Parts: sequence; C-alpha cells; structure tokens
Amino acid sequence: MKKLFVFAAVALSMATPALAADMAVKAPPPAPLPAIYNWSGFYIGANGGWADSHNCWDFVGAAGTVFGEGCNDRSGAVAGGQIGYRWQANQFVFGLEAQGDWADLSRTRVSLLDPTLSTQVKTDAIGLFTGQIGWAWNAALLYVKGGAAVTGNRFNVLDNATGAALVTASGTRWGGTVGVGFEYGFAPNWSVGVEYDHLWMGNFSNSFTTTDVRLTGFVNDRISQDVDMVTLRINYRFGGWGAPPVTARY
Repeated sequence: MKKLFVFAAVALSMATPALAADMAVKAPPPAPLPAIYNWSGFYIGANGGWADSHNCWDFVGAAGTVFGEGCNDRSGAVAGGQIGYRWQANQFVFGLEAQGDWADLSRTRVSLLDPTLSTQVKTDAIGLFTGQIGWAWNAALLYVKGGAAVTGNRFNVLDNATGAALVTASGTRWGGTVGVGFEYGFAPNWSVGVEYDHLWMGNFSNSFTTTDVRLTGFVNDRISQDVDMVTLRINYRFGGWGAPPVTARY
C-alpha cells in the first residue's frame, strides 16, 4: 500500500506541469482606444487678419452717359467674431456660421474726371452668412464654405483744395462669398484655424445732387466691389471631447 501511494504521488507531480501548460492563459485587457475629436456642437470665436477690396468707379450722367474713373485696391486690417453650429457624420462635418468683422479699408485718389477733385471709398464692416461642408481627420478639419456676404461702405467726392466733401453717401450692399479653411483642435474644446474668403459684391449705385460745376450733368456714381480676406481664427466649442461622431447606417 505504501509503495502504491508513493507511485501515485510521483505520477501526479509529473502530470501537473502538463495540465498547467494546457490551461488557457487569460488575455491582457485591450489597450484603450484613442480619443476621437468630435466637431459637433455650438461654437463661438474671434478672428483677425487682412483684406483687400477692389473697386471700380463710374460717374453716370442723366442721359446714361458713363465716365470711367478707373479701378483701385484698398487693403487693411479686419477683426471680429463668429458663431456657428456643426454636426458630424463619420468623417463628414456640416455647419452653419455667421461672422461679423470691423474693417479699415480706405483709399483716396485724384479723380480722372477733374484733377481738382478726389474720389474716396471706405469699407468699415464685413459680414458673412455661410454654410460649410468639411472632412475631418480626428482633430484636423478641412472645409469649404459659401453663402451671402454684406459690406458697409461710404463714398465721397472731395474738393482737393479744401478737403470738403461735395458728394457723400453710405450704403450696405449684399453679395455672395465662397471660402476654404483649415482648423485644428488643440484642446478638448478649443480649435485654431486659418481661412480665405472671396466676396463678390456686384455694382452699387448712389444717386446724388450737387451744385458744383465740375460735376454738372452727373447724377449717379456706380461702384463695383470684390473683396479678398484672410483671417486667423480661434473657436471655443460647447461639448465634450470623446463623444464619437454619428455613424451613418444604411
């Protein structure tokens, strides 16, 4: 009996490593997935940069005759803010945005009609109301935009000797805009970007009356405008970092 017990103990000790080798090893826990930047939500931000306004000016007579004053460019600073909403489906990002900027675009030039006169155009405000569509790579977003544009302008005809305004008018003109931008989320709710926009504002006419003999016969000035604008932007988005974007189902 004693020999039988010893034999059984030896056999059990030899079998234990084999049984242990056949047992399944518990897999390590999976590594956590990287955070996915979610572009969905309301955002508000600020922007600043540079703009160039291209204007062509014509004097129009009562009989429809036109005197071309020529074209000139006006460059200056812009600064303002934007507010919008974006929603994301897979890597596609859609959005709506309203942007308003103070502008300092002004130029005065000697008139071709009469060298004793000068024409002056000032743009002091720019607004954009646009839709967006973009493509996101996690925290990086490339987008295009388009919609309506509005500018606030003031027009003067000046006497060179005295600096007095012989004709003055102000107006708000509407047109269209297209643009492209790149934005990067550098923190859970913060992003920075750069954007280019082109505005085409068409022709705007200002009727006027004056007793100055140098402008006799002219009753209207017609001014066309196009604007190119480049801005740096910073946005704060309301919402969390890690919520995954909506996944389209078919």
